[in-house]
Amino acid sequence: MAALITENFKFAALFFKSKDVVIFNGLIALGTVASQTAYNIFAFECPCSSERNYLYGLAAIGVPALAFFIIGIMLNRNTWDLVSECRIRKCRKLSAAAAFALLGSIVGRAVVAPITWSVLSLLRGEAYVCALSEFVDPLSLENFPSTPQGPNVMARFPCKDVPLELLHFWGEIERRLKYESQLLGWLMVAVISLGVFLILCLKRCCSPLGYQQEAYWSSYRSNEHVLFQRTADAHAKIHAAENVKSFFGFVSLEKEEKELLAECQRARSVIPSLEWNRVTGVYLYRENKGTPLYSRLNKWSHYIEEDNHEDTAKEMDMLC
Repeated sequence: MAALITENFKFAALFFKSKDVVIFNGLIALGTVASQTAYNIFAFECPCSSERNYLYGLAAIGVPALAFFIIGIMLNRNTWDLVSECRIRKCRKLSAAAAFALLGSIVGRAVVAPITWSVLSLLRGEAYVCALSEFVDPLSLENFPSTPQGPNVMARFPCKDVPLELLHFWGEIERRLKYESQLLGWLMVAVISLGVFLILCLKRCCSPLGYQQEAYWSSYRSNEHVLFQRTADAHAKIHAAENVKSFFGFVSLEKEEKELLAECQRARSVIPSLEWNRVTGVYLYRENKGTPLYSRLNKWSHYIEEDNHEDTAKEMDMLC
């Protein structure tokens, strides 16, 4: 029974790992849904004032979307790869196609939350109703009494702060504005869905790799990143332990740390900045004499094994 549970757990782990991008985007969307719902319940409060309604409604839709977009850009590892590429190599090897592909990857991940927020705001309609209530033409409402302060009166409808004889018009105004808001929301969903489909088709058509090899490349990069970070943490701990021991004459380690230190006696004590720079930055798929090179680290390892320092320096300076 335990073996069956273990196998099922491994299968589930592999399945979710293979779908990590989809699941990550889904979690972002769900988090955005929860945030948007909480905001509408606890924080949204239309000012019900002419000229303020419009600004408040637009801010309620646009400002959180912009904040989510900036956070998405900041949390994307490719953003800092691009920054490192420009800092280290001055972007001189970054072609237009490579820049477009990289920026598409960064923006594509970053817009998930903003789009989700904007679409949900439009489908719920509260912000749109607040923003545009003052622009509803009173003459378009049947039997609406004439008033010289039309925009000011219409702006107070979302709060139902109007004379009692006008209150029954609120249902029609709300239905009309929510119809417009939801129509815009569904149009946005349709346009974005079509755009994503066309972009994916274009990506598949322009890719030099087959579907299976591209999936392998994605898996390789994910595994390399995890192993690199884990090993970097261990190396940093070993290097720190050596320096602490050099200062105090001894170092206090836990049992697992002592085992790690014993297993890694042959670890490189110092890694030059040049080597760090060579494995840092933007990278697109490349082959060398038919051998796939899936990352900068993969390329560095390939040329180091050939023990050709001149080719290593030349090739590592290239983007793809």
